[in-house]
Amino acid sequence: MTKKINLFANLKSDFASGLVVFLVALPLCLGIALASGAPLFSGIISGVIGGIVVGYLSQSHISVSGPAAGLTAILLTAITDLGSFNALLLAVLIAGLIQLTLGFVKAGSISNYFPTNVIEGMLAGIGVIIFLKQIPHAFGYDPDFEGDLSFFQQDGQNTFSELFSVMNHIQLGSILITLISLAILIFWSKSKFLNNLKLVPAALVAVIVSVVLNEIFMQTGSSLAIDTSHLVNLPVPTSLEEFKAIIVTPDFTAITNSKVWIVAITIAVVASIETLLCIEAADRMDAQKRYTNTNVELKAQGIGNIVSALIGGLPMTSVVVRSSANNNAGAKSKMSAIIHGLLLLVSVLVIPTILNKIPLATLAAVLLLVGYKLANPKTIKHFWEKGKYQFIPFIATFVAVVFTDLLKGVALGMIISVIFVLKGNMKRAYKFRKEEYHDGDIIHIDLAQEVSFLNKSAIKSTLLEIPENSKVVINATDTVYIAHDVLDLIKEFKKNRAKEENIKVKLVGFKKAYELENSEGFKNTVTVEHRYDALKRQTVKVETKKIDFIE
Repeated sequence: MTKKINLFANLKSDFASGLVVFLVALPLCLGIALASGAPLFSGIISGVIGGIVVGYLSQSHISVSGPAAGLTAILLTAITDLGSFNALLLAVLIAGLIQLTLGFVKAGSISNYFPTNVIEGMLAGIGVIIFLKQIPHAFGYDPDFEGDLSFFQQDGQNTFSELFSVMNHIQLGSILITLISLAILIFWSKSKFLNNLKLVPAALVAVIVSVVLNEIFMQTGSSLAIDTSHLVNLPVPTSLEEFKAIIVTPDFTAITNSKVWIVAITIAVVASIETLLCIEAADRMDAQKRYTNTNVELKAQGIGNIVSALIGGLPMTSVVVRSSANNNAGAKSKMSAIIHGLLLLVSVLVIPTILNKIPLATLAAVLLLVGYKLANPKTIKHFWEKGKYQFIPFIATFVAVVFTDLLKGVALGMIISVIFVLKGNMKRAYKFRKEEYHDGDIIHIDLAQEVSFLNKSAIKSTLLEIPENSKVVINATDTVYIAHDVLDLIKEFKKNRAKEENIKVKLVGFKKAYELENSEGFKNTVTVEHRYDALKRQTVKVETKKIDFIE
């Protein structure tokens, strides 16, 4: 039975963290919509649905959903190819239905195969990206959209070249706002003189102070004043007609367009993979180490995308940036994600003019701390101490995420991890030496409980190294499964090479289904074990012992 969760049990901490995530999510929603070539409000709608609908349906306590930077290139191309934003909405709706189906067929279980070192490498890499991407915004240089996590940017720059471009676009007012915001964020909760004010989130204080300071700069005509190009830029409806135009519906007449279905499948696959990766990452970050049912998460994401598409919103995923900010702000339950969605909804409807006074430099300060905490050097040291088989996939994922994007980085880490698995299965932990074999000795090869195709190479090498005129016992008494590849290998060895090189082979314990005839007539068979270790699991044992061999 699923334990019932009281959403209001930690309202104080969840409201504070929800407020922080709201401040982070606001420019991200707008930036991703802008980069996708979609209406700006479509990003806000996706953030609202991701917070309220997905937040409520999800079982994750930390993750926060919304429009994702990883989908921007897909959406930008899709809008052009499909000819309209309405047709894209239909593709998003179909993608939601596909995700819902994936949840019911339990496709979310694939997340169990993401290695911890790859997930940790992804988090560290994203932490570095967040930190580096926010430096230009902190200096008042904002050509790249907020939330971009790709190395190559849409403005023609890359993550590192953008840092050099900052030198030609320094805005002193933004730097001052960034430094003041960082000081508030770092010292607000630590100060002994502010005990009565610590209930107010530091991020809210930083935003209020930055808005007031900039207003003073503007009113006094100071050169430190930050102009509107460096502030949050939320569209403000001036009439009822403009407000109605925000809600856009899918173009259902495009249902027969094959391109719509291709885009839908692409969005469903990419969004589902990103969500599963981010859910695994969120569970890793959770201080209480609670685990999320990933199949329920896929259903929640599917429903969220369906609802978002019906009212003109972008597709969504679980997002590491928001989830990290949520965790760092002290979220205790999914109520935090719901509150962030409610705040997005209320604020854009009621106080959009006030929101447009928030400097991007302040929000950059919040994200600088998020990035720093994710890219903690202690994590690198931790995996270094675990040895090369843990460190290499970790560092490869880390570097690839920084220099490409999230999915490519994780793919590289997974490939390297699989290679290590295969290498481990092929590696033998014993050596054959001809001088060990004397007349009358019997070589024993005891198969483990499960022998898969991964063990074929090692067993093949073992059989090839058996000397001429030997006596070999292959024992499958404890084996419950042997891959056909390995069975064929044993059959060929017995039928061909054994006869050619006068090797006497005895088979013991093979099931009838294996179609290998067991030999009879052994006495005084003694086993001296030498471990054959593949991935820390005994796969084959080879031993020699002087005994009588009965024909």
